[in-house]
Amino acid sequence: MSRRCRVRLIRFGSRRKSWKRRRGGCVLCCTEVGGHAPFHGGPDARQRPDLGRFCWRRIVWGIILPQTNDAVVEFYIEARDGSVRGSLPSFPNWADLEVPQVYSSMDPIGRSGQNQIRSMSQHASHPASGAEPGPAAERRKGLRRTAGPKTSDAKSGSVSTTSASITHDQAASSDSWRRPWVQLKYLSFSTQLYPAMIARASSDAQPGSLVTVYDKQGRRFGAGLYHPRARVPLRIFHHGPTAFHEEDFLRLLDRAVDLRMNSLRLPEVTDAFRVVHSDGDGLSGLVVDKFADVLSVEVHSLGVWQRLPQWLKHLHSRLGTCRHVIQVGDLAARLEGIPQPEAAETVSRVKIREHGVVFEVNFATGHKTGFFCDQRENRIRLSRLVQPRQRVLDLCCYTGGFALAVAVRSQPAEVTGVDLDETALAQARRNANLNRVHIRWVHCDAFSYARQMQRNGQRWDVVVIDPPKFVSDRQELAAGLRRYEDLNHLAAGLLHPGGLLVTCSCSGMVSEEVFEKTVIRAVHRLNRKLQILDRTGAGPDHPVMSHCPESRYLKVLWGRVW
Repeated sequence: MSRRCRVRLIRFGSRRKSWKRRRGGCVLCCTEVGGHAPFHGGPDARQRPDLGRFCWRRIVWGIILPQTNDAVVEFYIEARDGSVRGSLPSFPNWADLEVPQVYSSMDPIGRSGQNQIRSMSQHASHPASGAEPGPAAERRKGLRRTAGPKTSDAKSGSVSTTSASITHDQAASSDSWRRPWVQLKYLSFSTQLYPAMIARASSDAQPGSLVTVYDKQGRRFGAGLYHPRARVPLRIFHHGPTAFHEEDFLRLLDRAVDLRMNSLRLPEVTDAFRVVHSDGDGLSGLVVDKFADVLSVEVHSLGVWQRLPQWLKHLHSRLGTCRHVIQVGDLAARLEGIPQPEAAETVSRVKIREHGVVFEVNFATGHKTGFFCDQRENRIRLSRLVQPRQRVLDLCCYTGGFALAVAVRSQPAEVTGVDLDETALAQARRNANLNRVHIRWVHCDAFSYARQMQRNGQRWDVVVIDPPKFVSDRQELAAGLRRYEDLNHLAAGLLHPGGLLVTCSCSGMVSEEVFEKTVIRAVHRLNRKLQILDRTGAGPDHPVMSHCPESRYLKVLWGRVW
């Protein structure tokens, strides 16, 4: 078996052990630190069978705790795709520890890694004066974990911990906490906290409750919406020691509206824009788009669903809208327990304007909220770059966003739109008729069409690629990157020398750097070069919070192919 398909864990006082790769990936096993409490090199494989999808490799950190002179290894295992997973043992006052010696061993299987682990063991066996030296001291002293036993619900994905994970003093102090409350195991400024990060909750913390969040020292950390049986049981809406009330949600909505209406002044150029961008606006689990007088709403949280009537009334009054469409995905409905919305009125279609281009939004057949506002700035930019009498090809055109922007605002010789979705292509034809422009629409798979055009010797001056999401989870990463490379390889082969390539990716699992390398590799396979002009993304009405960088999903690469 190849080396990269093995996991090797080291424990003190014993020989090196290795666990080979099982079918479908490596299964991480428990080990012990200094012969004491069990310590996991990543989440327990029996509780988290999805870890079998990865091939794990490396131990990263070894730490000496000066207060106890005990040696502790924190197992951070690196996957083949570059991600790092691991777990930190729970010690009393862990955040207060000062760690003077941190040993890094990026490849503990090698000789240097063995030497570093050996030096850590020797350091631990020779403590400060007055302490008993040797491994026997470690056995008597021990590393006591405060985390209680976990219980896992495979169906709901919820994880709870017993009260043993909290000290007696902390349990006593919780009597004065603002109820309902949730206490965290580990400190994190992420807006979405998963079961492994939650220590316990008060008995009155019901699904959808607004809870006060405390850290493991009992200090007030923030506030959020709690759902114990959800995959994301805690969504943080406020960080800080101050209290957060129900009316403060309206303040967050006002802040989101003011950004679009007053700062960005979007109504001057369009009547279609994103009003609330979930975590990017501090409103995790809520997405709202404005289309003329209609609000299109996506809900991903039960707590948000319960408060939606009041929030929609407030948004209608601020934005001057009067109708709304609510969508709850099947996955969110099943995991969060959200009932399907009962529409008081049926809103099927609405017409919008964007930089002088007219689009019709069909809520019944459209993807997501019905129309992709995130490409607005990229569409107008492309229309300014296209020169008169040029040929433009829009692969994966959906309802014709890029093709229509070029046809209406530029003077191209020819515009061709290609998509496999027959319903979306029918909507694109209606949009072209609304704008009274001629566009050649082709109902075909983008890969097949590009291959056929290469065989026919066809060439274009501008090629746009805006495919659907190729990577939804880490299992699909390798296959998705191959699809991105193949599609860009085909598209670049259809360009005249010096032709403009505009290629997009909406896969959040694919970073900007990885996407750029994939496109470059695709062009180099043709023995051609890519002159990169710019890298852009979603418009400013899709903001990204610093503590939630994963919401930066859209990547657009602009370049010329020589």
